Amino acid sequence: MNGTVDANTPPTTRPLQGLSRAAIGKRFEYALAAADGAGGAHCVHELWMRGEMAINIERALERLWAEAGASIPDWLPMRYIEWLPTAYDVAMRFHAAATGRSNIYLVLLDYEDSRAESYGVYVGMSKYTPAQRFDQHKAGIRAAGSVLRRGIEVLTGPTLHLQYIKRGEAERIEAELAEALTAAGLLVKGGH
Repeated sequence: MNGTVDANTPPTTRPLQGLSRAAIGKRFEYALAAADGAGGAHCVHELWMRGEMAINIERALERLWAEAGASIPDWLPMRYIEWLPTAYDVAMRFHAAATGRSNIYLVLLDYEDSRAESYGVYVGMSKYTPAQRFDQHKAGIRAAGSVLRRGIEVLTGPTLHLQYIKRGEAERIEAELAEALTAAGLLVKGGH
């Protein structure tokens, strides 16, 4: 792949995968100068998937949000999550055969006050978009207690390919995805 990215390029395609670390760094600086949130997001995402040091990801996120916040795609988390590459790897194992009205979503849960692992994840499904369903949880509408109390943001990227799928498949994938993420070592809530 030639490394071309825009706002519609999904992170799962990893369009910058073939570039060197130095080339990604140059692209990132260019994206910052141009206030190109999508280009910068793909640079950060690629480094994250390669296992770049947490401090470097956190600095890059801070710089990107400061310079191009308005154009950053919603799939890029606002904070460093150590297990994000695992969430992508696990979620990519699941595919739906039929389209429909249901969406699979993940919500980042904050456990910094009570566990050794700072973050957990909630797995859910809904006819609403992930962002709409997150807002409903936070407003107490059919809310899961874990999301109401500990939800801090939707992790859109890993499940972008699991949007607008048939309800029966969504129910199956929701449960199996929760089990697979748990088996991968994540703290998981939801997935009923």
